[in-house]
Parts: sequence; structure tokens; C-alpha cells
Amino acid sequence: MSTAEDLAGQHVTVAGLGVSGVPAARALHALGARVTVVNGGDGERERGEAAALSNLGVTVRLGDGETLPPGTDLVVTTPGWKPAAPLFTAAAAARVPVWGDVELAWRLRGPGAADWLAVTGTNGKTTTVRMLAAILTAAGLRTAAVGNIGVSLVETVLSGEPYDVLAVELSSYQLHWAPSVRPHSAAVLNLAPDHLDWHGSMAGYAADKGRVYTGNRVACVYNTADPATEDLVRAADVEEGCRAIGFTLGPPAPSQLGLVDGLLIDRAFVADRRGSAQELAGTTDVDPPAPHNIANALAAAALARAYGVPPGAVRDGLRAFRPDAHRITHIATVDGIGYVDDSKATNPHATAASLAAYDHVVWIAGGLAKGADFDDLVAGAAGRLRAVVLIGADRALIADALRRHAPEVPVVDLERTDTGAMAAAVGAATELALPGDTVLLAPACASMDMFTNYGMRGDVFAAAVRALPSQASPSQTR
Repeated sequence: MSTAEDLAGQHVTVAGLGVSGVPAARALHALGARVTVVNGGDGERERGEAAALSNLGVTVRLGDGETLPPGTDLVVTTPGWKPAAPLFTAAAAARVPVWGDVELAWRLRGPGAADWLAVTGTNGKTTTVRMLAAILTAAGLRTAAVGNIGVSLVETVLSGEPYDVLAVELSSYQLHWAPSVRPHSAAVLNLAPDHLDWHGSMAGYAADKGRVYTGNRVACVYNTADPATEDLVRAADVEEGCRAIGFTLGPPAPSQLGLVDGLLIDRAFVADRRGSAQELAGTTDVDPPAPHNIANALAAAALARAYGVPPGAVRDGLRAFRPDAHRITHIATVDGIGYVDDSKATNPHATAASLAAYDHVVWIAGGLAKGADFDDLVAGAAGRLRAVVLIGADRALIADALRRHAPEVPVVDLERTDTGAMAAAVGAATELALPGDTVLLAPACASMDMFTNYGMRGDVFAAAVRALPSQASPSQTR
């Protein structure tokens, strides 16, 4: 089963009513498949989605995501469903294939379909994909940022839009269920422990990330500062002629992109690979110019250059790019103290990069730890910490790490876990900060103990900052 025509008349079970499940169900129904959607939850949102799909003729089963519907020919799963879920165990026993929504999208591409430039990694995926799309647009190419970024790949490939190339964000969940995907080129930005409860181990997590390199035709882009990403390139089954391209925050060697005197330099996609160098942009063209964001820009530039984009388009695309909210977003400067929202930093790896961007920090942290360990994070950032304000359900784990690795740093432990705790945290951080310091919300944890999502957490932080009594410099939200 590999084409739209093959799906007609097939009984396809879609697992999940989320952002990718509903578009997949609609698309499969439109292609003539008999579609059943199963979903464990049956809340108000799910009932609304179910009603809309039922009106189309799609069967929806709420409250039971474990039982495989009789006669199922194919299961299409949305990200997040664990491989060991009973539904998939039943499918394996019945020899029913399981595809992810990304696999479905790949198989539904028509003749002359757009190439995919794919990005994965523990952190920085969305920013890098948006940068890449901005660069491709600046080069005059018809493109879109799609995938795990929140834009359905299934809808994109069936839209009829004549895209030249797609900038595709892929999560480890999506890659696990996408064995046929073969990008033009791909990047793994970094690897750090995350979602280990889903993958079972760090090795399993890394292996799923490494799938993004399978079948690459032109370039496998890796992070020279993260040897695990280069290991994935070495292990990848790629097409003949595909090259390993590194990115670094130092001067680049041949077949790398890097930095020289504040300039982004390409020594990979130039006529003389042995010694020639091409200036692409300045660090001042990257917003914000924090080190980890410069790394994102270099990875995006590498993928764009692999696709043949000229140097000027890299510069113009980076200048045009604006980061999403809650990613190192400067909210305001109040009496000489900067306030920054990096609520998107939901794990220690992302938070380490955020803390490294500032010299003196009053750090607001805590939430749901997801099994994370905070010792390396605290040990690495101890010299930058003016003080720490802890919130959330698992704040004690961070407090323990602070006692071990930064015992001299003042800590305020807020026992409240209601949403009003954020205003108290901002107030406490303000009392601890000195002019020139940065009060940084970079929680290193998920948000669902106190907030609907990390976006709400960041919005509440911003509101608390704007409510401070003295605001010397107006908000510079970007």
C-alpha cells in the first residue's frame, strides 16, 4: 500500500484526535478510505472534533484507544502514542502496518513533489525550520515551514500548492513511525536526554532521531559540538555522494559552516572545498544573537546551501526572520533589570543554552521534570546565577541540585503551584536582582502542573513583568 489510489476502500484506523490526527482522518476519508478514529480521551474538545468528523461519515470511537477495530487494514498514528500501546500490540499481532502521519504524507506525495529539508534534535527545531523557510523564501523558492511545527504535512502535500521545497520539522516520535521518508538533506541539531519514557532509553531516542539521515541525497548536517550527532551521520544509510556537513561556533574547517570575527562563514558549499570560504551573514543578522541561536542559524544556512541557495539569500532570510514568542523573548527592562521569557525551555538542555546567553541571572525555574536530571545544568550555570526562584511540582529536584553544586546561590522556594505563583516569582526575582542582571524564565521543565502549556506560562510571566510598578524602558517583545 503506497499511493492514494491504494487507500481507496481500505479500512484505516487513525489513532488520536490531535493536531495531526484530524487532518489525517479528513484526508483519508477524502481519498475513499473507510476511516475509524480512536481516542482515549472524551473531553469537550474531543467531542467537538468527533462531531465534525462524524458529519463527514468518519467513525469516531471516544474513550477507547486500546482496542483495534475489527477489519483494520492500516493504522495511522499521531505523535505521542507510545510504541508499546495496546493498539499497536494488537496491530502487530494481526500483521497490520502502523504508519505515522509523516509516513502517510510521504507516501501521498504526487509526481514532481517538493523536496524535503528536514530538521530534528532535542532543542531548536522550530526556530531552525522557521529560519530555513525564511532563507528559502528570500531565494525566491516556493516553500513552507511544516511538520512538528504545528502545520500538518498531510494537508500540505495534498493542498495542490506548487511548492519547490519544504522546511520540515520532525520529532523523534514522528521519525519512529516514518521508515520510508527520504529527505533531500537533513540536520540533527543536538542530542540530550528527553522523552526517554517514550523511547525506552537514550539509545532508542538517538536511533529514532538518526532516522532523519536515512536516504539523504546531498547533505547530512551535524553539530561539531555534539559528537553524538556526528555518530548518527556515520551510522546512516545515505545515497552515494551525500556529504557530512558540520556547523560550529568556532572557525570552520573544510566541509563546515562556522564563525569568524562575527561572520557566518561557509567552507562546505564553495567551489574549492579545501580552502575557499564564503561569507553568508553577520551575527547581528540573527535575532536574537545568543550562541545557541547562532548555531540554529548555521544549521539552517547549511541546509539552504545544500539546496543551492545563494549567500545573499541566507543573509536576507536571517534578517527577515523573527523568533516565535517564548523563545528568549525580551519582555522589558525595569530599573536596569532585563526580563526575558524563555518558557519554551522545557528541558535542561534548552535551559543550559538559555542561561549561557547571559552573564548574571536571576533564574525562575521549575514545573514537571519529566524524569530529568538537573545536576549538570546547575553545575554548568552556577557561576552565572545571582539567585534562583523555584516554582512548580518538581521544584525540589532543582533545589537538591542547587544544594549540591551551587550552595552559595540564594534560593526562594515558592510552595504555591497555582497560576498566581508566577506573579510572586517575578516579585521575588525582582527583589533579588541588581541593575544589569537578567530575570530569566527558563523553567527546564514542562508546564502542565500549573499552566495549559508553555505559551500560557510565558504569557503569565510577561503580564507579571508588565505589572511591575516602575518600568524604565518600554516592552520590547519580539
